[in-house]
Amino acid sequence: MLFGFAELGQALQYPLPLWTRLALPTILGAVGVYSMIWSDHDAWPIGSLSFADTFFGQDREIIEHKFCAALAMAIAICEALRRTGRVRHPAWAAPLVFLTLAGSLLLFVHSHANHPGAARIDLHHAVLGAVGVCAGLSKGLSSWLPGASPLVRKRWDLAWGGCVILFGFLLVVYSE
Repeated sequence: MLFGFAELGQALQYPLPLWTRLALPTILGAVGVYSMIWSDHDAWPIGSLSFADTFFGQDREIIEHKFCAALAMAIAICEALRRTGRVRHPAWAAPLVFLTLAGSLLLFVHSHANHPGAARIDLHHAVLGAVGVCAGLSKGLSSWLPGASPLVRKRWDLAWGGCVILFGFLLVVYSE
């Protein structure tokens, strides 16, 4: 939710501290590292499964968790490079959009089938997926809508920020 508020503040053109432009890569990078380590207690690096068993084994749930953690870290790296001015080409906005869409779409097929509350978790994942797809599409439209006026782009940026805040809220209330 925190980087969603930073994104919303930027879309509204509030005078924000300079560091807020790095909120997204910093927070998403931390989420990615945390998820890579703690998403599955039986998996590498904290569990009994080896690296190979974790990433190339038979447990689809573990592989998907680690994949989503890698997506978050990849977005964080690309956005850190972009937001610090190290890369300037408009194509560098693509990883945020496409990896957000990929991770969001993955939520529609991700399942905790062996969990007693699997149906509730699957529903929550579907809602998260829908909000994530809306976020990714909004960011894509704000970045690349041909011939769009600044006002139209601003509205899509507002939608992006709102979707990120909603996604964060849904994660806060998520439980297994």
